[in-house]
Amino acid sequence: MLRPRSKLLVAATLFLALLPAAPASASGVADHPVPTTGCGRTPPVTPGTTGGQTLVSGGLTREYTVHLPADYQPHRPTSLVLSFHGHKRTSQWQEELSEFSGVNTIAVYPQGLVGTDGGSAWTGAPYSADADDVLFTSDLLSKLQRELCVDPKRIYATGKSNGGGFVGVLACRLPGRIAAFAPVAGAHYPEGGACEPSRPAPLLVFHGTADATIPYDGNPAKGLPAIPDWLGEWADRNDCFAHPVTYSPQPKVTVQKWPGCDKWSSLAHYRIEGAGHVWPSTKPNNDSAIPTVLDATPVIWRFFQGHRLR
Repeated sequence: MLRPRSKLLVAATLFLALLPAAPASASGVADHPVPTTGCGRTPPVTPGTTGGQTLVSGGLTREYTVHLPADYQPHRPTSLVLSFHGHKRTSQWQEELSEFSGVNTIAVYPQGLVGTDGGSAWTGAPYSADADDVLFTSDLLSKLQRELCVDPKRIYATGKSNGGGFVGVLACRLPGRIAAFAPVAGAHYPEGGACEPSRPAPLLVFHGTADATIPYDGNPAKGLPAIPDWLGEWADRNDCFAHPVTYSPQPKVTVQKWPGCDKWSSLAHYRIEGAGHVWPSTKPNNDSAIPTVLDATPVIWRFFQGHRLR
């Protein structure tokens, strides 16, 4: 039997489903809330397991894996987290690395296409394939919302390295559909294009000061900005104050939070002293046998839970 709160969530989702959808852009990308029609349907993946799926986007067959929480209910709207792998990695690698399958959410791990250097990659990098991954993300969300009981106000995106850079691209291109973003060790190349978001985008950013792959202080030869400069641009887009409040919750971790942001957005940064090009974890993971001082995943999940699409 559904609890009163669950009944309200179902009713809200059904109400959204009755609303006329806003028109998609000329490219087919939907940067706006899309009604969920998958509530009540038998899911394509057994709850408590991860399964591989495909869809066609931009004329290309694309792959992804999806994990449903063990207590997934077809009539209960559930949050969804997209977790994007890094350059030359896989969706399975990202599932093991980010561990969002251990969180009470629909966890989705998209697979990037093989790029110009023979490794998988995402739009926004100089080595990515000639494909529109923003369109793929939009199409993927639409498919997931047709098949699963996704809460359209609680869709989130995170990723590592090139995947983190792509999350930055999504913050510029899909903030009207994705509620919050969390790039980790993000590679923010100029190939990501101009950033003109349709609304302020809540962002939580992780980066290590000893990252030799995507240097904290930037790499002008590759067009990579210094992380403080990249954050400053987002502070301006989100209408935040220019200077953050800074504090250290534990040794080797500095947190910056920008006050005064647009009321539907936020901006925060975790600077981890001495950390390399890693997904921060206090135990060995796919990135490194040497633990860091912080677990990024639970911090990201708490951040996501504090934001809903408005």
